[in-house]
Amino acid sequence: MLLSVAVCLPLVFVRRLPLSMAILSATVAMAGTGYDLHWPGRLVAVAGFCLAAFHRPRLAPVLVASLTWTFVFGLMTGSPAGVLPVTDVVIMGVAPIGVGYGVRLQRELTRLRIAEHRAQLARDVHDSVGHHLTAIKMQAVAARRVPAAADRTLSTIAELSTTALSEVRDFVRDVRMDIPGLADRLSGPDLRITTSGSTTGLPPSVGQTAYRIVQEALTNAVRHSSATRIHVRLRQEHENLAVLVTDNGTAPAAFAEGNGIRGIRERVGLLGGKIHIGPTRHGWKVEASLPVARW
Repeated sequence: MLLSVAVCLPLVFVRRLPLSMAILSATVAMAGTGYDLHWPGRLVAVAGFCLAAFHRPRLAPVLVASLTWTFVFGLMTGSPAGVLPVTDVVIMGVAPIGVGYGVRLQRELTRLRIAEHRAQLARDVHDSVGHHLTAIKMQAVAARRVPAAADRTLSTIAELSTTALSEVRDFVRDVRMDIPGLADRLSGPDLRITTSGSTTGLPPSVGQTAYRIVQEALTNAVRHSSATRIHVRLRQEHENLAVLVTDNGTAPAAFAEGNGIRGIRERVGLLGGKIHIGPTRHGWKVEASLPVARW
C-alpha cells in the first residue's frame, strides 16, 4: 500500500516539475519491483513519462530519461534471452513519449485554430460593419445636401441597416459577395464607381477574400480620398484571380495601415496570395492575386 501511494504521489506535482516527478515515480516503481517482481507500479511510471512529455517543452531529456529507466528496469527484471526485448523499449520507453508529445501538439493546434477563428471574426466585424456604417454616413450627408431625395435616402439607410444586422448575425456563412451592390451603395452625385467581373463560380474562400478586398478598398477610398471615379476589376488569369481597385483620388501624405488593411493582408496571406496597396501617379491602387486552383 505504501509503495502504491508513493509511486502515484509524484504525478500530483508533474505539472510543475514534469521530468523530476516522472523520474521519482520511476525510481519508486523500480524499488517496488525489486520487492515484488509482479507489482504493476511500472505502469504508473510509464504514465508519468507520458505526462512529462506533455508538460515539458523540451522533449529530448524526457526521452533519454524514459529510455534509461526502461533499460534499467529491463536489467532488473531480466528476460529469457538475456537481453532487453525491443518491444519493452518501444512500449515502455518510446510510446509514452510519443503519446504525450502528440497530445501536446493537438492541444497547441486547437489553440491556434481558436485564435485564427477569433481573428477571422474580428476581421469580418470590421469589414462588414465598417463598410455599412460608411455607406449610411454617405447617404445621410447626401440627404442633408438634397432634401428632396430624403425619402429615397432614408429607404436606402434602412436597407443598409438591415443588411448590416443580417451580416453581423452570421459573418461567415451569410456573407454577401455582391460587388456591384457595394458600388451602388457607395456611389453618389460626386462619385462614380464602375465594376467588371464577379465572384461567381469561385471557391468560397477566394470569393469572400476578393469581396473583402474590394469592400475595404472602396471604404477607404470614400473615407480618406477625394476620388470622383473608382474602378473595380476582377479577372481570372490562369490559376489566379486578379483583383484591381483604382481611383483618381489624392493619396494621403502619410499612409498608415489600419486594422482593415492588416486584416486584408492576413486574408490574402492565408490563401497564399499576394497584394500591393499604395499610391500611383493618378490616385490610389489596390492590387491582389489570389490562387484559385488550390482551393
